[in-house]
Amino acid sequence: MAKQNVAEQFVDILTRAGVKRLYGVVGDSLNPVVDAVRRNSAIDWIHVRHEETAAFAAGAEAQITGNLAACAGSCGPGNLHLINGLYDAHRSMAPVLALASHIPSSEIGLGYFQETHPDRLFAECSHYSELISSPKQMPRLLQTAIQNAVGRSGVSVVSLPGDIAAEPAPEKAAETALVTSRPTVRPGDAEIDRLVEMIDDADKVTLFCGSGTAGAHAEVMEFAGKIKSPVGHALRGKEWIQYDNPFDVGMSGLLGYGAAYEATHECDLLILLGTDFPYNAFLPDDVKIAQVDVRPEHLGRRSKLDLAVWGDVRETLRCLIPRVQEKKNSRFLERMLRKHADALEGVVKAYTRKVEKHTPIHPEYVASVLDEVASDDAVFTVDTGMCNVWAARYISPNGRRRVIGSFSHGSMANALPMAIGAQFTDRKRQVVSMSGDGGFSMLMGDFLTLVQYDLPVKVVLFNNSSLGMVELEMLVAGLPSYGTTNKNPDFAAVAQACGAYGVRVEKPKDLAGALKDAFKHKGPALVDVVTDPNALSIPPKIKAEMVTGFALSASKMVLDGGVGRMVQMARSNLRNVPRL
Repeated sequence: MAKQNVAEQFVDILTRAGVKRLYGVVGDSLNPVVDAVRRNSAIDWIHVRHEETAAFAAGAEAQITGNLAACAGSCGPGNLHLINGLYDAHRSMAPVLALASHIPSSEIGLGYFQETHPDRLFAECSHYSELISSPKQMPRLLQTAIQNAVGRSGVSVVSLPGDIAAEPAPEKAAETALVTSRPTVRPGDAEIDRLVEMIDDADKVTLFCGSGTAGAHAEVMEFAGKIKSPVGHALRGKEWIQYDNPFDVGMSGLLGYGAAYEATHECDLLILLGTDFPYNAFLPDDVKIAQVDVRPEHLGRRSKLDLAVWGDVRETLRCLIPRVQEKKNSRFLERMLRKHADALEGVVKAYTRKVEKHTPIHPEYVASVLDEVASDDAVFTVDTGMCNVWAARYISPNGRRRVIGSFSHGSMANALPMAIGAQFTDRKRQVVSMSGDGGFSMLMGDFLTLVQYDLPVKVVLFNNSSLGMVELEMLVAGLPSYGTTNKNPDFAAVAQACGAYGVRVEKPKDLAGALKDAFKHKGPALVDVVTDPNALSIPPKIKAEMVTGFALSASKMVLDGGVGRMVQMARSNLRNVPRL
């Protein structure tokens, strides 16, 4: 039996950690590792057209599966292209291992061709970033990197010079056990006692939920029912908490809607559950606040806390539910639910008036129809910008659908690369990329990756020939829009030229049929929808100081936007209040 080299040993360790794919672009310093992948049946090399796509795809795979995913870039410029997608994965708490291959080890520090220092460059977007400088070091260093990525939910980066990757692996390298899952964390008794006391003392309690409520839907609903609490959410909490939620009062923040803002400001006690909601200006400063989070570094960094609770949301609620007193008065909850329903009905008309005749097509209408025709277990990947707004307001979660995007990092061009990673996890599951024309054209080359691997991703392109969110920022700041216009091709024709299914939609009456036909197509497809560039959106509650670029008033061009099926859910919840 031939002796393993370091690259082969590296790949073996990845497969033992559960990695099934390595996304990247080949290059000389990376060649030993790519060749090791070629000869290992347990892992596939996924050849993308840009390394940024590789990192986004790995991050999306990790978010969909909850397991470690991996990407790679060759020395210098190759691995530098990974950095934006790795920032996004790290801020999304996605466990990703990135291989940054390096120049020959003997040349490091001497200004060699393509020299960078990846172990330094990736330090800010990773929990762990280290250089392998000898074959004997590799197994333990890679194990440590994996355990940091999995155990701390984020990125680890391993820098590996190409010459070391090709060297013989050390004899009898230890095959130590690998951490591939995270434990649950229960808060201390003192924190639970204090939180119970605060809840029992408060007449009006509001829950505000983030992505940390994943897996805790039943507990949140039981808890809210017992203490008669409205339940609001941040964008990353929407998919986990909005569905089957009779206490829903919508979302707060720049993309917000409904009564979440009022519910968080008019309560006696606000409990933040698993959220690192970044916009502290939308949080109250005159009510008591308790925060529950499994990441202690998140506690108190957005608002002044009266109580910090370090623990999993589900485990914390399991401790609280049997101990808190059931509240008999539901007037606060009822009032917030009524405000929520009224707020939604106030904006729902934005896209319903003569929408079937309006051209260019309202993007709200596109999102609403997409929500209706997409599968019940679809994965939606969402471009940053106005597509975030339409996804937040129109895509209805149900416990089976997933909605992922660059919600913390806010990068352009994320939707298509994320769709690649999501689709590789399950070719039979419907994956829809909600792409803006700006984001799509930025990494359009990786539409060819869909064709190359025959990935059945459906790209729904909101084509308003502009950078819509940037135009909005300029507009409400009193600045003329400048540098935001895109001169676009017929994207459907581009898709067809690439060998995929493509259709262009310019009339509302053709939209539903075009989407259904694209979804029936077995391979990759693109639906190029020409949308109204004037259909922009502002948050329901905003002050000038809340965020740079947004103002208290908006132009007549700015629409509030609709809310899709949420108004029906809100009215249904309100009718059920007397039975609580």
